[in-house]
Amino acid sequence: MRSLEQIREWPVRHAAAGVLTTSGVTTEGDVDRVFPLASVTKPLVAYAVLVAVEEGAIELDQPAGPPGATVRHLLAHTSGIAFDTTEVLAAPGAKRIYSSAGYEVLAGFLTEQTGIAFDEYLREAVFAPLGMTGSVLAGPAGHACRSTVADLVRFASELLSPRLISEQTHAEAISVQFPGVNGVLPGYGSQRPNDWGLGFEIRDGKSPHWTGAANSPRTYGHFGQSGTFLWVDPVIGVASIALADENFGDWARTAWPTLSDAIIAESTHEGNTLAK
Repeated sequence: MRSLEQIREWPVRHAAAGVLTTSGVTTEGDVDRVFPLASVTKPLVAYAVLVAVEEGAIELDQPAGPPGATVRHLLAHTSGIAFDTTEVLAAPGAKRIYSSAGYEVLAGFLTEQTGIAFDEYLREAVFAPLGMTGSVLAGPAGHACRSTVADLVRFASELLSPRLISEQTHAEAISVQFPGVNGVLPGYGSQRPNDWGLGFEIRDGKSPHWTGAANSPRTYGHFGQSGTFLWVDPVIGVASIALADENFGDWARTAWPTLSDAIIAESTHEGNTLAK
């Protein structure tokens, strides 16, 4: 897959990338290099929470966070909690307020319910069973994971064909929660609506966007301010990961969609896709 060679020209010190299709995995760069994920942490944290739901430790509609909010609200950024503090700015379900603090509340809630430190729960629920040996949560649950392309390829494989959670739970996680709710997508401004699943941003009709113009509306994933992204397009059965050590900015707004479009063009041309 020659499209991944684009990362060699990115204005960053180090970058690595991977693509997963039905015919296998292609990578570029040092796939074992550890990068800070920033907010790409959130899908990993969300997946651990979904495992806890499957295990019966918690429930999606169980009260958590501010009065009236639930685990579902926290996962979908509709709890009303501010971005980086626990100040409540809106009633639950009223606005899509992107909240790293909400994920810290969520992690604390899971710890309270299970008696297991959240970093340990994440390791045992997600990292260990997927063989993600280079991944660790080294701080707040909203943004402090460190990982590698090799590990995130394993996670992307799980997203394309879930084993740790049921098909039903996975389908709910990548479906719009609280449809029609507006909000701000960091780096891209106000979105009407700002669709989100359970831990995953859903592309839908957002434009401009950090994924490519060729990505289907059902594409889901996350990007991080540290220069990282992960997306899965379930319509064509392709997932992509890119990690870099240059903070998100104008370079990424240009480079990421260009790379994503090239990946999709190359994947579909080679017939390495699976309609779902």
